[in-house]
Amino acid sequence: MSAGDGGVGHPLFEHVAAAYSDSDDGRLDNASLYRMVAERAGIPESKRRARSPIGRTGQLHSPVERAIRWHTQTLKHMGAIRRVDGERGVWELVERTRQGLHVPAVPVKLVAFSTALGVAIWGDNRGVIANLDEPIHLVLTSPPYPLRKPRAYGNVPVSEYVDFIVHAIEPLVRTLVRGGSMALNLSNDVFMASSPARSTYLERLIIALEDRLGLQLMDRLPWVNLSKAPGPIAWASKERIHLNVGFEPIIWMCNAPRESFADNRRVLEPHTEKHRQLIAAGGTAVEGDYSDGAYRRRAGAFGRETAGRIPKNVLMRGHRCADAMATRRDAQRLGLPPHGAVMPTSVADFLVRYLTEPGQLVVDPFGGKGTTGLAAERAGRRWLICDRVLDYLRAGAERFRAAPGFEMPEAVEHWPRAA
Repeated sequence: MSAGDGGVGHPLFEHVAAAYSDSDDGRLDNASLYRMVAERAGIPESKRRARSPIGRTGQLHSPVERAIRWHTQTLKHMGAIRRVDGERGVWELVERTRQGLHVPAVPVKLVAFSTALGVAIWGDNRGVIANLDEPIHLVLTSPPYPLRKPRAYGNVPVSEYVDFIVHAIEPLVRTLVRGGSMALNLSNDVFMASSPARSTYLERLIIALEDRLGLQLMDRLPWVNLSKAPGPIAWASKERIHLNVGFEPIIWMCNAPRESFADNRRVLEPHTEKHRQLIAAGGTAVEGDYSDGAYRRRAGAFGRETAGRIPKNVLMRGHRCADAMATRRDAQRLGLPPHGAVMPTSVADFLVRYLTEPGQLVVDPFGGKGTTGLAAERAGRRWLICDRVLDYLRAGAERFRAAPGFEMPEAVEHWPRAA
């Protein structure tokens, strides 16, 4: 595949894949494929048919139709489609389901890689999890933010964001066990058009998840990252209205709060030096009465030896992450685009250990480079992640190679060279 044609992450690729999925029987001839892809991508008929000299011989071909054929070959190499015997230029999905398929299909059965504890699947999250009957204990994900300037993997406008998240989460909530949790890492820095006023999409999303999916708000956990890049530029650095941002919210919700699997004993932190001194001294020497009696401290308080201190509900974690840097290097080595998200493994690790017990199932419907799966793997939890961009999963797979039972289909192993 030439550099100009792009790979799985190329926008035209999704239109080619969707054309097969949307066809009546999953089968298309080239002429129908060209027409459907052009319509979906908004390419005028004149541009689609326009011919230009291509290659050493300078023969006239349509660059658009040529690119579509390249993406068809990519689907073939990934095992998603096959040529129909006896019919020239006709391809069909290898496997179809009653609800239709998203990219890809068998023979790899959507598997990008797997370990003894989990599996990463390439495909649209609803297509992957629609028929999942495995009980889920935690949905942990960082979905695309509603940004005005989209990332490479695409973003949903803020006006559609609540419905987008509810639509993506709904099939997972159906199999979320009683007491299961959902934790969403989102952005607080979404503003009204041409205004320093922040959008209230977060509040509307929380209410929608409660009203429409029956989830209840447990906490808002700020992920504080003091090394976060300065911004918002327009309102902090130029207009001088806002302060520089230093956190992102993590919304934690549960379907049965009194039966939650959360246990702060799994994430206890070491005592501070001052606290250790109090323990050694048998606790505080004097009693105290504060805030008109709202808080009283008795003599000897903080003197008992405990396993550790309960963390505050503020996650102090920098975005610098050894796993993310290694994955970026692997992406470069493999000739793949790096994933732009920066949530470190340390944030996912804390949430996985806090909200689940060993052996329980953690699911990330926007798996990206596999941060959630990696944290679950290391914490001894089962995991399932999916993402529609194979490039990200392929680069992230390198972090799992040492995990027991690691396997990767040959077509994915050689991606993108196989395309």
